[in-house]
Amino acid sequence: MSLNPSPDAVDDRQPAARPRVRPATAEDLPVVADILAPYVHRTAVTFDEEPPTAADWSDRLADLAARGLPFLVAELDGEVVGYAYASPWRPKAAYRYTVEDTVYLAPAAQGRGIGTRLLSALLDACAVAGVRQVVAVVADAPEAAGSLPLHRKLGFEVAGVLRDVGVKHGRSVSTMLLQRTLS
Repeated sequence: MSLNPSPDAVDDRQPAARPRVRPATAEDLPVVADILAPYVHRTAVTFDEEPPTAADWSDRLADLAARGLPFLVAELDGEVVGYAYASPWRPKAAYRYTVEDTVYLAPAAQGRGIGTRLLSALLDACAVAGVRQVVAVVADAPEAAGSLPLHRKLGFEVAGVLRDVGVKHGRSVSTMLLQRTLS
């Protein structure tokens, strides 16, 4: 599964209607879990080895809400097709104005501008929440090829590479760190 089709690929899908981006609710969490599960099972874009359950997602939603951090979903025609959230970058208090972003789309929603809309809305929500720095951690895996251009398009700059920091599906995976200043 490629997140970034080759330049020669023909995309016969119609451009997406502008997705509705809104705060996630408890009712969205089973779909959120369903969106992430194939990435966990088949790719190295996430270092999760078991997909979080809807109950795990409920805990995450509650934790982020208590911290005043955004958790958003994108809808098309009333169906959740993607999600994004900002979580604390590190647990120490000095990092309190820095978050890590997470963005995932259902495969059918990829390549239609929905990720750009979702990440842009997340950055706006982070700014309102008082976040100063947003860090993206992008796996160096072919199936993550769409994440780098998405983040660069929205002003993220490469901050470094962590070599072979994860092992997923029997292979070592490096990560690229990207960073964007909000204030």
